[in-house]
Amino acid sequence: MDLHEVQAYLQASLHEMSHAFQKVPGSAVLIRYIQSSYQNDPVRSAMELVLVIFFVRYLLSPSYPTHGPNYVKLRDDEIDELVRDWEPEPLVAPQTTFEEAESEKQPIIVGPTGPKVKLSNGKTVVNLASYNFYNLNASESIKAKAIETLRTYGVGPCGPPQFYGTQDVHMNTEHDIATFLGTQGSIVYSHAFSTISSVIPTFCKRGDVIVADKMVNYSIRKGLEASRSNIKWFEHNDMEDLEQILKKVAEEQAKKKVLTRRFIVTEGLFEMVGDCSDLPKLVELKEKYKFRIALDETWSFGVLGRNGRGLTEAQNVDAEAVDMIIGSLAGPLCAAGGFCAGSKDVVRHQRINAASYTYSAALPAMAAVTASETLTVLQCNPEILHQCRENIRAMRAQLDPRSDWVQCTSDPENPVMLLVFKPEVIKSRQLSDEDQERLLYDVVDETLTNGVLVTRLKSIPLIGSIGTKDVNIRPALKICITSGLSKKEIEKAGVTIRHAITKVMTRKTNRQSSLAA
Repeated sequence: MDLHEVQAYLQASLHEMSHAFQKVPGSAVLIRYIQSSYQNDPVRSAMELVLVIFFVRYLLSPSYPTHGPNYVKLRDDEIDELVRDWEPEPLVAPQTTFEEAESEKQPIIVGPTGPKVKLSNGKTVVNLASYNFYNLNASESIKAKAIETLRTYGVGPCGPPQFYGTQDVHMNTEHDIATFLGTQGSIVYSHAFSTISSVIPTFCKRGDVIVADKMVNYSIRKGLEASRSNIKWFEHNDMEDLEQILKKVAEEQAKKKVLTRRFIVTEGLFEMVGDCSDLPKLVELKEKYKFRIALDETWSFGVLGRNGRGLTEAQNVDAEAVDMIIGSLAGPLCAAGGFCAGSKDVVRHQRINAASYTYSAALPAMAAVTASETLTVLQCNPEILHQCRENIRAMRAQLDPRSDWVQCTSDPENPVMLLVFKPEVIKSRQLSDEDQERLLYDVVDETLTNGVLVTRLKSIPLIGSIGTKDVNIRPALKICITSGLSKKEIEKAGVTIRHAITKVMTRKTNRQSSLAA
């Protein structure tokens, strides 16, 4: 075949390819675009051609090299040896001797929980170890509504929110919470613990600044850790120390001309101490230094305020002045899940960015309806909160001023009373934290023997988490007050607890003195 025949063959082939390409829909538009692009900017056409070739090659190439020089082929006996030698790390630390002894004597409740419960040993005791503050789980109307919802919607939604997991009851509950608090909107999570630990990293990323109270709870610390932000700690409830840190952060960013998100993170009622924050001062400081507030009301929602709206109602602060209010639907509301209330933008951002909302099944419909029903009860019957507070005062009257050994660190309206040893007792006895834990364990055991079920503050998970190196978490006895008991029953239980503390402390003194002799 000579040169002329080759040229003729190529021309015929190109003509056939051009004719076939013109039959493709949209080919004329593509040809005109290429001709125009080549005439106006031939360099761009060449770059586009290179990109098209790279894209095609990228699609056809494997995701990773299968014949690289770094791969070592192991024999079967070598693989078996590596498998035998591999020891996985334990998911949790092994129990100490004290924890093993405690778990063996852990009381087991048989049947539904309430102000009085039956244990597995057949003994009926007064229950001051649950968060059933208003005995709402015994409400027949709430039970009937939950059963009706269960029969209508089933046990669980079996799907994530924003997809087929969201049902009308979820939207009704979100509306009820927002109306109850006085915010623009709210979003409901399926798990209370993961609510605050997901909200924080949703809004705070690497490089942002978070100023947090040193005594915040474990779930907040998990959120701070996940955010990877620049964490600064202020002394517990010390507004002067907080203002100094806020001022320093604002001045440093103004000097460096850096603009980041800045948050103050704290609790309404502190889980580890029991006292409450100074919300009016927090709002004043956040507006002065241009910060936002994330307020965790897990333990104050449904507890503080005339109708249980939380710290905002108790301290007469507009709920919209707080950027994010995070709370729990468990505990006093006897439901499940958590929520975050705030502006519409705050709620909308979480629906597509909050990890525990997007990558979790939606809240069961029965729990959502139960939360709405309990909110209605709190609004229509504020006397149940008054009765619970009367019981709190009755219990405090039997313990804090009358006991020579312990004092209460909780807020006067906090139904979770935390009793810690007085400083002079710790100093005179030279009690370490471990000694205090053992003494409180003996108090719990002695109290249960006399027919009252209480518990201790579990602070072990908090130890070792972010920001706990210089934090003194004091061992405490935890007493949960309920309006399901009469004032006389509360006073009787308080006397039992006080006598148990005295018996344990004097018994330890006698034992120590005999050992010294």
